Amino acid sequence: MSNRIKNVAEEIISDEWATLKKVTYSYQNQDQSWSDVKREVYDRGHGACALLYNVKKQTVILIKQFRLPAYLAGDNGFLTEVPAGIIEDEAPEQAIIREIEEETGYVIPALTSVGDIFTSPGAVTERIFLFVAPYDDAQKVTDGGGLDSENEDIEVVEYAFAKALQDVKKGVIKDAKTIILLQHLALSGVMKTSNL
Repeated sequence: MSNRIKNVAEEIISDEWATLKKVTYSYQNQDQSWSDVKREVYDRGHGACALLYNVKKQTVILIKQFRLPAYLAGDNGFLTEVPAGIIEDEAPEQAIIREIEEETGYVIPALTSVGDIFTSPGAVTERIFLFVAPYDDAQKVTDGGGLDSENEDIEVVEYAFAKALQDVKKGVIKDAKTIILLQHLALSGVMKTSNL
C-alpha cells in the first residue's frame, strides 16, 4: 500500500447485488501537500473471462447478452462478449471453466493465462483475469445459454476470427475484455490475420 494514502474511511451506501461505498481518504500530492478526497466505489468482486478459439476452423466462441448499463448509456444493450463471470471462493481458472460451460456449453480442460486488468479503476474495484483456450466441437456438451436462476438469456455465437476483428474495427464489438483478448490472439500469431 502507498504511504501517500492515509485516513481511509468507508461507508456502505448500498449492499444489494454488489456493494457501493462512499470512501474518504487523505492523499499526498506530488508537491507534498495533502488533499482530503471523497469517492464512490463499486465493489462487485473479481471476475474471469476467456476467449475460446479453433485454429483449424479459424473461429472463436463469443456470446451475446443484454447489459442494462450499456443500454442506459445509450447503446441497444445487446453486447457481443467473451464468456465471463464472478470468481466465487475459487481460483480464477476454476471460475471461468465453470462459466464457460454454463454460458457456452463447452467443457474446457485447460486454459492459458493472458494476465489481469482493471476494467474501470476510477470507480470499480473489479479485477478481471484473462484467459485463452483452444476448443473443438467434441467439447460441446450442452446448448449453454446461462443459468435461469441468474436470469441469463445468452446466445452462443461461433464467430469467424477475421469477422470478429473486423467487428472490433467497425465498433460492433464494444466490450473491452473481448477486444483485448481478440487483439491478444491476433498478436500471438496463433490465428490468421491476413487480408484484414
